Parts: sequence; structure tokens; C-alpha cells
Amino acid sequence: MANKTIITVATTGAWPKKENNPNVPMTPSEIADDVYACWKAGAAVAHLHMRDDEGNGTMDAAKFRETVELLHERYPDCDIILNMTTSGDLNATDETRQAHLKELRPEMASYDCGSMNWMNSSLFLNHPQFLEELGKNMQEWGVKPEIEAFDPGMIANAAYYLKKGVLKAPLHFQFCMGCANGIPGSMKNLVFMKETMESLCPGSTWSCFGVGRSAMEMLYGAVAMGGHIRVGMEDNVMYGKGQLAESNAQFVERAVRVIREFGGEAATPAEAREILGLNK
Repeated sequence: MANKTIITVATTGAWPKKENNPNVPMTPSEIADDVYACWKAGAAVAHLHMRDDEGNGTMDAAKFRETVELLHERYPDCDIILNMTTSGDLNATDETRQAHLKELRPEMASYDCGSMNWMNSSLFLNHPQFLEELGKNMQEWGVKPEIEAFDPGMIANAAYYLKKGVLKAPLHFQFCMGCANGIPGSMKNLVFMKETMESLCPGSTWSCFGVGRSAMEMLYGAVAMGGHIRVGMEDNVMYGKGQLAESNAQFVERAVRVIREFGGEAATPAEAREILGLNK
């Protein structure tokens, strides 16, 4: 598995909207079709956000359920790993952030390991009581946390919860690079995040993505450093300078090419399950 790289596609996010890029999938039907196209292109994991009827981020469990049902009904051969967000709506409650996990039991879900100012406009709150509750519930429900780390302090927080038993080794991190008020996306910072993880949480796996101008640097950097990668319109609506992305599959196809040029191969969902320990 040493030359296998997991590609996660983040299709939708809580932002953007159609006016930012008309190709962003928004409805359960659009998201299901998009996830399938990305799986065909080489993605092993799909990170899912939902939108309400006005296009705003929502944690409505019914939207998650509808999307999953449509995906399985239309594409029974699709074995992509589903990774559901727990932070798709800044106004959600601790309960609504977990209800879909309890009902649907996806293989993975996001675990945002700390609070931060968000996009210079609001607060992204993940208070200790919530993180302890979420970590214990994920263990009970058989959902592997993808630990979203927006700065090195969140890696240290994960190490604390690992020691306390709230999280269970081996951990899997998603380094979120270049988000406003998070760690800037640069190679120097990516190396620092990886070294911090290896020091505090040895034996962990990791992936990363870069927002905006750092996207390609983080893509190349993660592949070169032996990590896994995330791409998709949650993080970038532009494929290149002045060029709107045509689809999420376009991002996945580029990631596959980069991995192959480096001498590796994109992991299949079955291989990703082995790498991430999802079969245990």
C-alpha cells in the first residue's frame, strides 16, 4: 500500500452556491450523481455536506438519508466510502450535528478538533463537551473520525482526546490548509503539521487540502510527502486562474494524474478501507 494515495472528494461544502459556480452540486440528486462520477474518476472517499432548499448549509438528517438512498439505488456498484460532515451549519446544535451519524452509521465523519474564528465573520465552535460526546458516540456507532486540523493546536487537542480515550488509535487527520484564520497553506507549514502529528500521535495517517491559491502546492506536497489528498468544490470552485471548474470529477482526474506522474496509484475504496483500518 506504500504507493497508494487516497483521494477524497469534497463535492459541496456549506459554501459555495450556484452563483459562484453553476456546476456545484446542491440537491441530494445532484450530489448522488456527482459522487458516482467522482468514484468512476478515481475517488475513494466522498466527504458529504447538505444544503437546504435555499442553498444554505444544513445538518438535516433527511437530506443525508435521501442522498445516500439515491446513490445506492442508482449506482449499486459504487463502493465509495462515505464521510459525512458534522459541521455543515454554524447554527446547528450538538444534537443535530450528530443525528445523521446515529441513524445512517457512515464509515467516516468529520471531527473538527477545536474552535476558531471562521472566515473573519463568525465563530466555529467545537467546545470540549461536544468533542468528548462526539468522540464517544463515534466509537459506539462504528464511525471513524476524520480529524480536521486547521492549526497545530488541534493536533495537540486530538492527542489529548486520544490519551483520554475519547478517540481511538490509529487516528486519521485532514490538514486544512489556507483557510482564513487557520494555518496558511505552504510547504513549510505542511511539513510542520506532519511533524507535529508524528510527534504527538505516532502511527496516524493523514491527508490535506489547500484552499484557493495554495491548492496545487498542497496537492503536490501531500503526494510527495506520502500523504493522502482531498479535492473538490467545497475547497475551490476554480480549476485554474480565471477558469471555473467544470465538475468535481475534473479535480479528481487531475489528482489521479499527479499521483501517477509521481509513480503511485490512486487507492480504490477497498484499499482505502485497509489503509484507514475501516475493516477492523
